Amino acid sequence: MSKNNRRDFIKTTGLLGAVSLIPFGKGISKPDDDNGACVLIPTETAGPFPLDLSTNNFYFRQDVREDRPGVQLNLRMRIIGVGNCEPMQNVRVNIWHCDKEGSYSGYSLPINPGQAGKTYLRGYQFTDANGEVEFITIFPGWYNGRVCHIHFQVYVSSNYAAISQLTFDIDAKQALYTAHKDIYTKGKDPLTPGQDGIFADGYEYQVATLTPNNDTGGYDSFFEVAVKGNGTSSVGHLERENAKNFLLGQNSPNPHRGITTVPFSLVIPSDITLDLYDMQGKKVKSIQQKGLPAGDHKIEINCKDLGLPVANYVYQLNVHNRNGVFIDSKMMSIVK
Repeated sequence: MSKNNRRDFIKTTGLLGAVSLIPFGKGISKPDDDNGACVLIPTETAGPFPLDLSTNNFYFRQDVREDRPGVQLNLRMRIIGVGNCEPMQNVRVNIWHCDKEGSYSGYSLPINPGQAGKTYLRGYQFTDANGEVEFITIFPGWYNGRVCHIHFQVYVSSNYAAISQLTFDIDAKQALYTAHKDIYTKGKDPLTPGQDGIFADGYEYQVATLTPNNDTGGYDSFFEVAVKGNGTSSVGHLERENAKNFLLGQNSPNPHRGITTVPFSLVIPSDITLDLYDMQGKKVKSIQQKGLPAGDHKIEINCKDLGLPVANYVYQLNVHNRNGVFIDSKMMSIVK
């Protein structure tokens, strides 16, 4: 994908969209018997090696492996609102984790030498109508003082993001290391979550599933995260500024079988560009309309004519008017 194409994509941290492909699995967060609400994910440190994924659209990708060897891990995450246990649509989910040797990309420190400028095992996706995202990665290794884990951030709006970490069932994790000891040459993880300072205060809602995948020769993992909100969240600065100028609606029907309509409303006369991207950030369609009056509008997208396969896509609306340029995006899904 060209640098110019990526530069056009996801120009603000307010972008909303999604992808998920692994079969549905059992969630981790569950209703609390006392109040009927879901359990809010514990907040954890971002760790010593976070990178700002939100402003770098290079990291908008499903497959984050790059050149890192390891057992393939298909990680599916489902984001729900703690207030009603319903899916949180159109929120950004970042992940980052170490490689099989315990190294993080992006930094060079005495405990993490030679990794400056590297980008492996980092990426973000956007939740679909089921609140789900999927990443293709490798099963992480471990390093001294920390149990095997994956960092993640759920960016709900420009004024709220949940930052936490997930880990895996001890027996399942050790069995994976043992079965692939030619790859994970450091051997089994010497710590349990209870011996790790991050998880020592409890990790009941931070354990992801881990099951073999006969098709890939790797593993599938599912993890459910409850964050503040009721399917939507409080509105931040970017959303408020957009609302003064336009409102982008969810395409209908969605999911669809090739033909769908994107609705939007303009507060004042504007020029618009509607771009359609696949989940690797490649632009597959661009529609421009100039001099549109204030009011409600619709644009039909015929994915059949574009020859697009069954998958998830992001549509991004760029609005240019006398107040400036404003951008919002959402996800659509093509099904069989």
